[in-house]
Formats: sequence, structure tokens, C-alpha cells
Amino acid sequence: MDAIVVLITAPSKKEAEEISNALIETKLIACANVLSGIHSIFSWQGTICSEEETLLILKTKKALFVPICEAVKKMHSYRVPEIIALPIVEGSSEYLQWLDENTK
Repeated sequence: MDAIVVLITAPSKKEAEEISNALIETKLIACANVLSGIHSIFSWQGTICSEEETLLILKTKKALFVPICEAVKKMHSYRVPEIIALPIVEGSSEYLQWLDENTK
């Protein structure tokens, strides 16, 4: 199993929790951390923007990244949501087994 961490920003805690719950219910992710109060500065359509956002840190399998992207794009209010993945290089065998057992 190739374990990954997926990072997604959302405009509100409510939207972040709705996305997280849907992904857990469908076993696309095993766990979500919802971090409110993230301040993001980014370029959008030629303008520098500064927004308060909520960051999702999701734990899952690499094989589920495409279905996660598809599901998130249907639920997310942003036209181009941030959905990026980082590999989990190391992890406790017990945690990685739990992650595997709690995802498709």
C-alpha cells in the first residue's frame, strides 16, 4: 500500500467538515484533520488574494487519489480547489495497517 497525505483548503470549517465526512463515509480516506484559521495568500486571476481558510489533512492510499479528487470537486465551492498529495515515507506499522483497513 502506498500511503499518502492529501491537503485541501476550504473556505469554511463547515464545508471542510462536510467534505471530510463524505470521504470517510465512502471509505476514500481513513482520517481527516480539520485546521481552522489558516491564512492563505495566493494569486487568482491576476490578483493577489488574502483569505482565511480551513485546511484539511487527509490520510489515505495513493490508489484513491483520483476518486477523492472527483468527489471533492463535486462538493467544493471553489472552481479550482487545492487538492494535492504527499507521500507518507514512513509510519508505524500499526497506523498504516489501520489506514489500510479503513479505506477501500
